[in-house]
Amino acid sequence: MLVDSHCHLDRLDLAIHGGSLDAALQAARGKGVGHFLCIGINAANTATVKSLAERYEDVDCSVGIHPLDLEPDFDPALDWLLNEVNHPRVVAIGETGLDYHYDPQSAERQKRSFLLHLNVARMTGKPVIVHTRAARADTLELLKEAALPQAGVLHCFTEDWAMARSALDMGFYISFSGIVTFRNAEALREVARRVPEDRLLVETDSPYLAPVPYRGKPNLPQYVHEVAAFLAELRGVGLEQFAEHTTRNFKRLFPLARVA
Repeated sequence: MLVDSHCHLDRLDLAIHGGSLDAALQAARGKGVGHFLCIGINAANTATVKSLAERYEDVDCSVGIHPLDLEPDFDPALDWLLNEVNHPRVVAIGETGLDYHYDPQSAERQKRSFLLHLNVARMTGKPVIVHTRAARADTLELLKEAALPQAGVLHCFTEDWAMARSALDMGFYISFSGIVTFRNAEALREVARRVPEDRLLVETDSPYLAPVPYRGKPNLPQYVHEVAAFLAELRGVGLEQFAEHTTRNFKRLFPLARVA
């Protein structure tokens, strides 16, 4: 069984499946995907991801504010975030983090939000899902200062081995998306070869970043099979073994998830 450890079910292009999320999830199940983690990215979709997790037994969710979804008129507050994550199907905090590639001007605001999420992760014991792009030094510094007692994950990893190793040394997991299949991603593939098997996760980040051979098309949770197959071959293991390892890792990182 595979787990799509990071997907945005509320943003899927359901026209591919006749407008039905049920059909999209069933197509993924048909490819061996047994569980889905639906990710919160802003205040507006918090209720939606919770409702999806309540609706489907094989879906859990996270709650948080993506660094590129920080609205000028909304500063996430401690009480608000604590209240939102206090739900039995919310198994993680985030996604949160830093993105200086698209919005370097809001760096200080992003850091304040990231610190708030890390504080809530510490208070609740729930793992944190980290987005990081062009913000390597600040991301690692804030994670180190937070000294979380539980692990988290750097999702959709696109950085180098030095950053991966630093995160691994702090107890974090590394998750790879369809980007690892892209023709120009050899440096990332080298990282994927080196991450220990007990710290590795696989994801789609759907509807974004569809893997080869679907690149340029809307991504779907069922394509986690293609990402996993690619990584298994890259690492020289069978797909069944790879699925077993990554599913075990998911259960360890997200102990509240109701994985069959």
